Amino acid sequence: MSSTVPRLQVVDALRGFAIVSIILLHNIEHYDLYYLPSNLPNWIRTFDSGIWKSLFFLFSGKSYAIFSLLFGLTFFIQSNNQEIKGKDFRARFVWRLFLLFIFGLINSAFYQGDILTDYAVIGLFLIPVARLNDKAVFWIALVLMFQPYEWINFILAVQNPDIKIVDPASWFYFDKMGEYITGNSLIETWIGNLTNGKTAVFYWTWENGRIFQTLSLFMLGMLAGRKSVFVASIESKRFWFRTIIISFMLFLLLFTVKEGLNSWISNKAIRSPIVTIETSWTNMAFMLVMVSGFVLLFQTDFFYKLLNSFSSIGRMSLSNYIMMSIIGSFIYYGFGLGLYQYAGATYSLFIGILLAMLEGFFSSCWINRFNHGPLETIWHKMTWIGST
Repeated sequence: MSSTVPRLQVVDALRGFAIVSIILLHNIEHYDLYYLPSNLPNWIRTFDSGIWKSLFFLFSGKSYAIFSLLFGLTFFIQSNNQEIKGKDFRARFVWRLFLLFIFGLINSAFYQGDILTDYAVIGLFLIPVARLNDKAVFWIALVLMFQPYEWINFILAVQNPDIKIVDPASWFYFDKMGEYITGNSLIETWIGNLTNGKTAVFYWTWENGRIFQTLSLFMLGMLAGRKSVFVASIESKRFWFRTIIISFMLFLLLFTVKEGLNSWISNKAIRSPIVTIETSWTNMAFMLVMVSGFVLLFQTDFFYKLLNSFSSIGRMSLSNYIMMSIIGSFIYYGFGLGLYQYAGATYSLFIGILLAMLEGFFSSCWINRFNHGPLETIWHKMTWIGST
């Protein structure tokens, strides 16, 4: 090969779709400030319940998974582009992850649920597998997706069924959020999010198997890049057709099992790790349905224009993700408008849709004038500082 890999428009659009779905979900969650307003009429409460269940079914655990898959794909593209030039990207990638960690800390000050710091740390584990062959990477990713830590917990629970199950450690820290997020001090919110909030998120991420799943998705994204499955071709179209059929069938099976676990396994100590494992698999299967469906529809004349409208948002994913955290926290938290007290899921969804539309307009205007988003420009320039 004599040139770098061209930009994949479908990947930009898919990343933009993931960002928009994350925005909608974060809005109905009030950016982790879970609160049900007491002054809403019953008909709105009915809508709230339906919207909450629908959006969590569609996007919870799936949008993040799409983002993780594409993170691994981007690592491959950047690494491969440098390899074409005869350069090793791995050391530069470590520096790039450090910069991402800094961006993540800024984002975490406004929104404790930030994933950028997690990606910056977990992404380091891509380096030792970057030069392994496809088969080795696939099997490592598969083992991680099987949630080995939870299987250890399951075996221990089977051997000790009377073991006492305590509340997850993250609950203690989440309960303390109201002390600073609902207050009117921006500084106290920053401090609380960066201390108590980051601790809560770390425990929650570990308790829900996200660390193993994220690294697995990073590796699978890297393999997707190696296999060029996002490059439009007859072979890739066949791949995505097979993927959507298999993943949909798996999802139906896994979702059915998930819904029955509470009645099938009465022992909480045994059930808890199985629920974590099963939930991660169910989300993974549904995420593949969404990704494969998106890629296939993107290649049709009828849906191309609609789906491509997400591209500018995806090209500015870092800027948009952090910008929405700042705006969202101002809208819902105590230091800003404090709308968590008044907006249920229905009103919050409308706010999220409006923000997504404004985000799309801003992104489109910016990308028409510049190659990268504002934070992407900083990240890009700092990544390659000192390079020749």
